[in-house]
Amino acid sequence: MQAFTTVSGPAIPFMRANVDTDVIVRIERLTSLPKDRLGPFAFESLRYRPDGSLDPACILNAPHLQNAPFLLAGDNFGCGSSREGAVWALMCLGIRAVIAPSYGDIFFSNCFQNGVLPIRLPLDQVAALAARCADGTALTIDLQAQHIRTGDGTAQPFAIDPTRREGLLSGLDAIGLSLRDDALIRAWQQRDRVQRAWAWRPVGTPH
Repeated sequence: MQAFTTVSGPAIPFMRANVDTDVIVRIERLTSLPKDRLGPFAFESLRYRPDGSLDPACILNAPHLQNAPFLLAGDNFGCGSSREGAVWALMCLGIRAVIAPSYGDIFFSNCFQNGVLPIRLPLDQVAALAARCADGTALTIDLQAQHIRTGDGTAQPFAIDPTRREGLLSGLDAIGLSLRDDALIRAWQQRDRVQRAWAWRPVGTPH
């Protein structure tokens, strides 16, 4: 997983509320494509006209915002069905962080498991960032310091769970974080095999 420390770049002001995972990527794309080829199909119902051409009126297609690492969104972003592919599709667009007032719970967790930083800020603060970034003005997100810095140097703090923050800074998902304590886990297992032998099957015993 790619670590997230400090990232700078434009932010797409996509201030829609209740954008569900089916809008982010349709389920049939996940059954036929590897996760690193989902970029062209992210938000396809919004980005493309009926004839398959890109819709220039869609903010996601704005030339000055292509490959922007940040997405600014409205309430309840990533709601709907459980779909890790929604995060994969965003990553294929180059998105490293989403800033929104609230998220679908499973989408929020999936972001951390894939190296995308979901930041929660009040709607008025997200809207203010969107107004500043509409022309392509860059933001800098510093996860170590836990703030968003705008072009004029203003720093907007944000909160994040310490364990999830550590995982992103280290480039580790939940399993990777656990495996850092592999020696401690094995030592506990050895002690527990002695103290509670009845709870452990002998090695090689079928389940």
